[in-house]
Amino acid sequence: MENTNSSGSRFIPSIADLFFVMTFFYLFFCGKSGLLGDGDTGYHIRAGEYIIRTHSIPKFDIFSFHTPALPWTAHEWLSEVIMAVIHSMFGLSGVVAFFAFLLSLTIYLLFKVLRTYRTNILIAIVVMILVFNSTQIHWLARPHVSSFLLMITYHYLLESWHCGKTNRLYLLPPIMLLWVNLHGGYLGGFILLGAYLVGNLASMLSAPPADCEVRRQQLKQLSITILACLAACLLNPQGYKILLFPFKLVSDRFIMDHIGEFLSPDFHEWMPFKYLLLLLIAVLAASRKNIEITELVLILIFTNMALYSARYIPLFALITAPILTRKADEAKGMVSGKLADFFRKRSENVARVDARARGFFWPAAAVIIVAAAIGSGRFPHQFDERIKAVAACEFLMKERITGNMFNNDEFGDYFIYRGFPAYRVFMDGRSDMYGAEMLKEYYKVIHFEQGWETILDKYRITWIFFDSNSILSRYLLNDSKWALIYSDKVANIFVRKLPQYRELIEKYRTVKPAVF
Repeated sequence: MENTNSSGSRFIPSIADLFFVMTFFYLFFCGKSGLLGDGDTGYHIRAGEYIIRTHSIPKFDIFSFHTPALPWTAHEWLSEVIMAVIHSMFGLSGVVAFFAFLLSLTIYLLFKVLRTYRTNILIAIVVMILVFNSTQIHWLARPHVSSFLLMITYHYLLESWHCGKTNRLYLLPPIMLLWVNLHGGYLGGFILLGAYLVGNLASMLSAPPADCEVRRQQLKQLSITILACLAACLLNPQGYKILLFPFKLVSDRFIMDHIGEFLSPDFHEWMPFKYLLLLLIAVLAASRKNIEITELVLILIFTNMALYSARYIPLFALITAPILTRKADEAKGMVSGKLADFFRKRSENVARVDARARGFFWPAAAVIIVAAAIGSGRFPHQFDERIKAVAACEFLMKERITGNMFNNDEFGDYFIYRGFPAYRVFMDGRSDMYGAEMLKEYYKVIHFEQGWETILDKYRITWIFFDSNSILSRYLLNDSKWALIYSDKVANIFVRKLPQYRELIEKYRTVKPAVF
């Protein structure tokens, strides 16, 4: 009888299973993939192909026409290789499925972590829904997704050690070795290590004399782990320079103030992060227990990061979720009455059913279904031609226009995917590589600041590939020095009226602007 029940429980989906399956299916099957909403996916794939083909990691730019080639820190090289391999086997659908799997696994593991605290399961579900919605702001098929998963892993291992449950600090250095070669978000691991170091140092200094030696040993363990993680971090193609890269990026005020994903969150828009933050503040105020130093440090650091730049909101959500769940469970005792009893009983019932679930049947079944969908070819994933210059790039591949191009940076990301090596771009999403001075020149052109035409002359620009509904396109339509040769609702292509383009201009002289 026990074996029968055990067997049957394998087919009962846990709450974590449901989160995994719903996230995975939502990201893969629901219409145009939002994971391909950013063209950076394309250049990461081509970079990975270059690394595989040449057996080397580029130290200088390979995608733009700028000479001499710009120094490029390809800090996401391992992610790019993985993306290129998957793309070669399964196309963009495989890439989407891979990142959908990583995001689903992140949500799955986070809920599993929340349940280790034996708190009210309904509270954990509410927190997970807020985390789910808050993190979507940065759900894209890009290397940073690996940092979400590794942040949860690092946090869980550190917290388990901190609470005296299990000591698996020895796993942190090898994880760091993987992380530093996957994505620059490895710095988040050191932020976590630093927060726990501060927390344990404070505990040692405030501990009674009898406990000081135990605290000192804990601090020693953590210090050794941090040094080992630093040593592991150096095992990458950039060596010690990789430690400087994140600081160089965030210290560039122009980039931080002008690139969309680095800007502070706009609270005038619908933003679940706002409600997650307000709930955290309310729960901390209502909690009966004092907050630990480590928890306080984590909250302050990641709240500051999320308020400074919207791209850090997912990290805030993932790191504060366990703290919020624990504190909300402590605060629930302040609420009494029939309604509180009702929710307590419902929570116990749901937790009882959830505890019966065993195995990985539902996540495994979801993976098999998605794999079958990829194999059937009935659910292809492509960049959305309504927002990406897909049709315009096909036109360019047909015409093979010569000369230097000035392009929208978002178009550059997709064009690298579609047009490299036949074409080289002026600008793409690697803002850290181009640097503030070149970005200033780019913005000078698109905003028509004084001297914008000299920038085009400086880079010997002979054709322009830009948004149809932009000030630059509207100006060029009325400039006698430029001719429109292609137009759709996404992109316009202009060429200078030069002898080399005479035939091309004549061929497309009847083209009319799709947006005016």
